[in-house]
This record gives sequence, structure tokens and C-alpha cells, in this order.
Amino acid sequence: MRLKISRRGMMQAAGAAALSPSISMSWAAAAKQWPIVEGPDTPKLCLGSGDGGTPLPGGPFADTAKDEIPPSYRRIKQIGVDYIIGGGIGGPLPWQEANIRAAIERAKKAGLTLYNAMINIPADVIYGRPGRDAGIENVIKSIQAAGAAGLPVVEYNWYAHRAMEGYFEEVGRAGLGHTGFDYERLVEVDGKKIPFKDLPPLPNVGAWTLDQMWANITYFLKAVIPAAEKAGVRLALHPNDPPAPISRGSQQIMGTVAGWKKLISIVDSPSNGITFDPGVTREMGEDPVEVCRYFASRDRINHAHYRNVRVIKPYERYTEVAPDEGQVDMFGVMLELVRNKYRRTIYPEHPRGLDYDRDRGPIRGYPGGGGYAGIVFNVAYARAMLQAALASV
Repeated sequence: MRLKISRRGMMQAAGAAALSPSISMSWAAAAKQWPIVEGPDTPKLCLGSGDGGTPLPGGPFADTAKDEIPPSYRRIKQIGVDYIIGGGIGGPLPWQEANIRAAIERAKKAGLTLYNAMINIPADVIYGRPGRDAGIENVIKSIQAAGAAGLPVVEYNWYAHRAMEGYFEEVGRAGLGHTGFDYERLVEVDGKKIPFKDLPPLPNVGAWTLDQMWANITYFLKAVIPAAEKAGVRLALHPNDPPAPISRGSQQIMGTVAGWKKLISIVDSPSNGITFDPGVTREMGEDPVEVCRYFASRDRINHAHYRNVRVIKPYERYTEVAPDEGQVDMFGVMLELVRNKYRRTIYPEHPRGLDYDRDRGPIRGYPGGGGYAGIVFNVAYARAMLQAALASV
């Protein structure tokens, strides 16, 4: 018996074969339960506690506000974010367990989880000055209080000097606010304009070499990380941003990926980790996906930022842009976090300056930065990337 195959049947069969990978992917995606939501084993989007557009009422832990849910928290919850950082924890060291618990409970009343707070490392500790041992002891007490209260991550900075003078506002699509950085930017000092890169050291800071700064942070980490491990707290060191080669005469230990790698080798512990930032990674001319893989596969990302940039010259000239228009493979970064089972927080930070926010008053922070509407855009973009990544694995 001869088998008759029509031209139409052949075309259908060929089309099905060509589409079979897509069909398989569709079936795999259909097997996921939608909506795909965050869980114990997934990354978790977060926002700063003030990102809802209004400050905490009455100041941190004010008695008059202790039973109130801050308006900012309500607005954060409305856009589907369940985790916050900050929470009003801060002020003089050492932190007090009661204050941390109060901040955690305040967030809980709004349906939010307070996950991370930034600690200000005393200058004597950073610069290795007399009094650093007392400062380190207060940091340790603060970490112990965080652990006892149930705060899992404490973030910190370690700048010799932060190159904020190199920032300026640029204009993007339809007037969108961008934040530019230029190492050669002219800065006015004593009536004269000189390039940022040539600015002298600040009198209260001085100039610091890499060897000096590495020695200081090594001393710090060897004292603090064992205490953090015992307290069940992970530390996350934020990279130098901007990653200027020299900032007011000082070199910066976290201004290169090699520096990030060296940091986690000083004390080999999950408590000694970094805040991974794909924007900063690209500013340094590195591949954010590869760098993310390196640190995530070693479980050394203890907090993550999520933003995009357009780089003209690594380290020296770049522009912070909206998450959909820069050079970072944002989906690739999110997919790498998911594949490596990263389960802590991702902060879609640095919102761009939208007219909607500007029309409602002055915006504090980075030149070209935005407010709540910009945050909503960032969160929506990050949520889509996260759901797509979770559906892909």
C-alpha cells in the first residue's frame, strides 16, 4: 500500500518539527503554577523602607508612631514587594536589640519582612586610627543584636573616599533623568575649576593606599566575621560606586572585581560576602553575568542590587540609565541568580527621574534620580525578569 502524504501535511509536519523546541518550552512553562511567586528558595525583591514616597512618621522608633504603619510601607506592599531594607535601624552604635525588634515588628504589621540594614562603620575603624578596637566592639555588639532580633543581613561600606563629586545629571529619552559620572568632570574649588581626578585629599580623611586599606579591613574582618557566624548574620560589603581609580588621593579596595575576590578570601565564610551590583560590575568593564556566576556559585552574594548602565570608558565615564536601556544583560544576571539558588534580596535601586515624580516636589539623592514612580517602573521590570527566570529553570 502506498502512503499518500499531501503537500499540506508535509508543511504541517515540518512546521511542527521546527517549533518543537518552542513547544517543549511552552509545555515546561505551562507546568509551572502561575503566578510564579517568591518563596523560601527563590530570590526576593526588596525596597528601601522609605521608597514608598514618604518618610517614616515621627522618626525611627518614635513612641508616637510605634503602632502606626508608615504610608511608605503601604505603598511598597501595593506594588507586590514583601521585603524591605533599612527600617529605620541606625543611629549611634551599638545597635539595640529592642530597637531592631521594634523595626521588624513594624514591618510585619504591614505584611513586610525587614531583611537587611546598613551599618555605618566608624571612621576610626576604616582608617585604622586609635579607638578602632572600641569601634569594632560596637560593630560586633550591633551584629549580635541583629542576630538575636532575627535580622539576617547587615550591609556596610568601606570607602576611603566616595567619588560623589563626579556625578551630574544627564537627559535621556523624552527628558528622563539619567545620572552621569565623569572622572574628568570639572569641579569648582576655591574659585577654580579642576578635574575631579585631580582633587586633593580631604583634610579629615587624608590619602590612603590599597595596602593600607587592605590591612585595615583584614584586621576588621578577622575580628568581626567569627562573631557574625555565631550570631547567624551575613555581612554584605557594598562595592565602590563610583569605582574611580583614585578618589581624592585614595585607592579603593572594592573598586575592582579582583578586589571583591580578595575580600571573600580574607576570611572564608558565608558571613563574609558582598552586595553584588551588575551596574557597578559593568562600570568596571566586566561581564556582570560571569561575575554574578563566580560569587553566586560560591554563596558569597549576601545582598544584590539590580540596575543598568551605559559605559563610555570603564571606571571613568558612564551613565546610569533605566533598566531596559543599558548594556547589562539584566535577564542573564537574574537567570544566574536563580540557577545558583540565590535566595536573599534583590534591590531594584536608583530609579530614574520621571516627570511624574518631579511634578510632586524636589527629589533628593543622585542627580537625575527619581522617586516612587521610578521605583514602580524598576520593580515591575525586575518582577518580570524574576518570573521569566524562575519559569526557565
